[in-house]
Amino acid sequence: MRNFVENPRVSCSLSGGLGTLGAIYRAIPILHAGPGCGIQASIGTQIDYLGGGTGCPSTNTYEKEVIFGGEQRLRETIQGTLDVIDADVYVVLSGCTAGIIGDDIQSVVEEFQDSGHTVLAIETAGFKGDTYYGYSVTMLALFKHLAQKTVTEEKTVNLFGLVPNLDITSNGDFEELVRVLGRIGVNANTFFYIPDGVEQFRHAGNAALNINLSPWLLSNVEALLQSSFGIQTLHYPGLPVGPTATSDFLRKVGETLGIDKALVERVIREEEDYVYRYYEHALRELYRYIIVGDVNTVLGYSRYLTNDVGQVAYAAIITDQLPQSKRAAVEEELSHLEYGKPPKIFYENDKFKISEIIREHEDFINLILGSSYEKEIASELDTFHVTLSYPCTDQHILNKSHIGYRGCLTLIEDMYNNL
Repeated sequence: MRNFVENPRVSCSLSGGLGTLGAIYRAIPILHAGPGCGIQASIGTQIDYLGGGTGCPSTNTYEKEVIFGGEQRLRETIQGTLDVIDADVYVVLSGCTAGIIGDDIQSVVEEFQDSGHTVLAIETAGFKGDTYYGYSVTMLALFKHLAQKTVTEEKTVNLFGLVPNLDITSNGDFEELVRVLGRIGVNANTFFYIPDGVEQFRHAGNAALNINLSPWLLSNVEALLQSSFGIQTLHYPGLPVGPTATSDFLRKVGETLGIDKALVERVIREEEDYVYRYYEHALRELYRYIIVGDVNTVLGYSRYLTNDVGQVAYAAIITDQLPQSKRAAVEEELSHLEYGKPPKIFYENDKFKISEIIREHEDFINLILGSSYEKEIASELDTFHVTLSYPCTDQHILNKSHIGYRGCLTLIEDMYNNL
């Protein structure tokens, strides 16, 4: 093996599909994969293998299925799942074994069209791509098969680009985005962590606008919703963290949807006043930091820490596989924040290589913002560390948020509590 990654930050496409479905209420993934794949994917996404809060049935394919094919085993597993688990949608996710031997999962799924249940199939063999790929193809399949249109709802938006699990505070972040958009009269379909998530997919065609928070994910979904329902997309790359970015986000949404400007400005004034009341007790130290995370995290947190709190970003290490065609726009964004000079930008996801980059700059920084992986190098260099990106193994997070107006205050608390 010529190349390998130490401590990878993402898994395979099967894991991406499983993590996506596991964040949708009453969506049940059915794995057509070997037990090793099923167990590892469920551990990585915190989905309960073969039972629990989010059931994860699996065909558990072995040598017999590899030799003779696993379609009959899949047929039995789907039927057993329908008999035992009550859900709104059932989605078969294929693993590498099924992809290699060529099982026709789509034809098996079509046998259940008249069962009274919604059963879908998605090709997520691990060799097809990483977790982001699994998220993208799963979202595309859900919109393609579930979304319908009755009438355009002028103040409803589809919000996507924030990946469940890979954003460690995604549950709370979605809640904060729904809250701030709701204050200007906008209803947001977030699809995840809510009781009516499947219904939001079904009514996604009624939205007046898509909002994509990722600079590179889900262009396939954008194209589908545009061609099928005529829905345009507003791009806001990077998480809106803090008053400056969140106010800018609300203004852009309000302008695009034609919402009364006076209402938007009143809400912004009230929300900013709330946040600024606490800034008297906020960070007073000056930190030169390195930030490590996916592009959404790097963009959003760098804007906030620099523009709102006056900290200095010395280097930014982007860990997801950002396409070359998207890098110039990201680098332009990071080069025009309110600091003396732009941070050095690196694209790397290998833990060892990231540690080497940090070690080369140890004389210039006093804070590392990253995943739990970076705690090791921070301890070695006797440097402060705060966990804010994936993977997070040193905290148990339920609905904490780091974004929006109120989430940024929690971020400051977490920074103080870890310094």
